[in-house]
Amino acid sequence: MALLLSSVNLYANKALMEFLTEQREESCLYFCANCHVYFLHVFVDFQQNSKIVRHEAQIIQYLRQYLLRSDYVEVQTPILAEGAGGAVARPFRTAATEFSDRVISLRIAPELWLKRMVIGGFDRVFEIGPSFRNEGLDSIHNPEFTTCEFYRTYFGLEDLIGMTEDMFAGLADHVKLLVAKSFPSLKPASTSIEAPFKRIDFISGLETAINQQLPNLLLPDANDEVAKILRDRSIALPSSPTLPQMLDRLSATYLEPQCQTPTFIMHHPECLSPLAKSFLHPDNSQRIAARAELFVNSQEIANMYEEENSPFEQRRKFLEQNSHRTGESSSVMDESYLEALEWGLPPTGGFGCGIDRLCMLMSGAQRIGDVLSFGSLRNVVSLRRAVAAR
Repeated sequence: MALLLSSVNLYANKALMEFLTEQREESCLYFCANCHVYFLHVFVDFQQNSKIVRHEAQIIQYLRQYLLRSDYVEVQTPILAEGAGGAVARPFRTAATEFSDRVISLRIAPELWLKRMVIGGFDRVFEIGPSFRNEGLDSIHNPEFTTCEFYRTYFGLEDLIGMTEDMFAGLADHVKLLVAKSFPSLKPASTSIEAPFKRIDFISGLETAINQQLPNLLLPDANDEVAKILRDRSIALPSSPTLPQMLDRLSATYLEPQCQTPTFIMHHPECLSPLAKSFLHPDNSQRIAARAELFVNSQEIANMYEEENSPFEQRRKFLEQNSHRTGESSSVMDESYLEALEWGLPPTGGFGCGIDRLCMLMSGAQRIGDVLSFGSLRNVVSLRRAVAAR
């Protein structure tokens, strides 16, 4: 959508400003009569959304100070590297003048770098910074996003859960004061964030929801058995019906809708958590991960687990992960990380949180673009495209 306007001081015209603000199309551009780009929709948005941007800065500052007070060291790890690990996702790829014969990837997560620092002697370390995934864009996903990850030695899953509850409950109280004092027009989610949070066991919760026992997920026919469970319930199979993706689809259908108040989905099947330690479930003997995901309003907010520190087990899990690899997802064997593990990673707990989604929750924003300074990637790409088309 484009509006051709005569030369007029838009910022001095309050009524016109309010009208333009109502035109909530992310790619919307406004032009003067002389066809020069006057400003992008996002500049109008600053008049509306500056409070959210400032609010997010306060949230990041709270998380940073919380971790610094607990003696964590803040670091910056590489964004560009040969290969991207720490998650299953399609990376952005580029080339560097100095290494023209190599494919360089933007990181999809800082996890493996931070665990290398733990191996090197940093017993409490964290990073707040950007990651990049060359995947879809919707109301809760943007290819460029900000995360907070921390790692601490001799920290188990229950320790991670307790710290997460304390940190987020404290943040919720902090946000209430901020909104009352500085941002009264914001309307954070009304969900109560008070510890202890609810818990759902992944396999037991799923079996209860579908009223059926899951097959042994380690057996060769597990893929077919789980696919049958989806078909029998008229649930569309994923485009790449691997075992991890089908289990994830079942979780999204039956478990995540139960997570309106803060809820940990815990003890995922091992195939969903290749970087986490695993053990046999005491009730059903399935091989599960020492992992928990925090959901609020059915959206994932944080992920945490006890880190796999055996180079032999990690190699086995990487091989299993590669057997489920689809398309261009980054899940190749990271030999340099396996070699680093041979030097000895102490028992370590790790935590990751999407800052942008957390800010959506704490501000009441409905779209991820609303908490980003210049909107989603669609906004950013539209600027250059529109200028080039003049």
